[in-house]
Amino acid sequence: MNKLIIIRGGGDLATGVIQKFFRAGFNVLVLETNFPTAIRRTVSLSEAVYTGTTFVEDMTCQLVSPEISEIKKIWSRNEIPLIIDSEGKIIETLQPDAVIDAIMAKCNLGTNRNMAPITIGLGPGFAAKVDVDIVIETKRGHNLGRLIMEGSAIPNTGIPGLIGGKSTERVLYAPKSGKIKHIRKIGDLVQQGEILFYVSDMPVQAPFDGLLRGLIQENLEVSKGTKVGDVDPRKDVDVYTISDKARCIGGGVLEAYLYLCTLTGR
Repeated sequence: MNKLIIIRGGGDLATGVIQKFFRAGFNVLVLETNFPTAIRRTVSLSEAVYTGTTFVEDMTCQLVSPEISEIKKIWSRNEIPLIIDSEGKIIETLQPDAVIDAIMAKCNLGTNRNMAPITIGLGPGFAAKVDVDIVIETKRGHNLGRLIMEGSAIPNTGIPGLIGGKSTERVLYAPKSGKIKHIRKIGDLVQQGEILFYVSDMPVQAPFDGLLRGLIQENLEVSKGTKVGDVDPRKDVDVYTISDKARCIGGGVLEAYLYLCTLTGR
């Protein structure tokens, strides 16, 4: 199968989508920004922006220049190319079979139905049949991964999903603007009150005993209020494999693509 799928975003949920299409035999190209802000970096292909090469489960992702020959070289190795192209400029050149917006910005950063024969958007910020063909629900609960044929996903509440009895308290935000300096690393078991990292000169402490599941890239300059970390009260979570939520959403996106193919005869 040589159809091209372009996925905007390489964070942890986008990586769940990427894996579904990669395993199904599609050529996948990932578009990212100069400074990705993924929290669950151990399961985010966006890490390739910082490391050049990154691995998540059975996938190898390589940062390459936006040259067609370089992109094809990565595909020939059965790997996933990632380019820095936050505006999606390469989309018009490559004419992909589908564009999937998995940026998870909670708003539409420019994806539209003219970009490809099939367009799919994840979460709030998109209206089906207006911005994209189908929207995928990303909120935890009964409708997670559901295909929305008309209308939009559940609006962003600003309240993280409940995990292990914890919701808002498990997400860590920058208390001030400044540069991130790590003290602990993703996968560490931490205790309440323990310093996990600094934002400039201000320490950020663990809100409760748990596992440090997410932590933004070190040395990034962040603004006050930016989401920078995630502590999970479940101490046995595997931080190196794609989450149940990402797999569910990925399956929904692949289903949406195939469903639209049946409607259009592609």
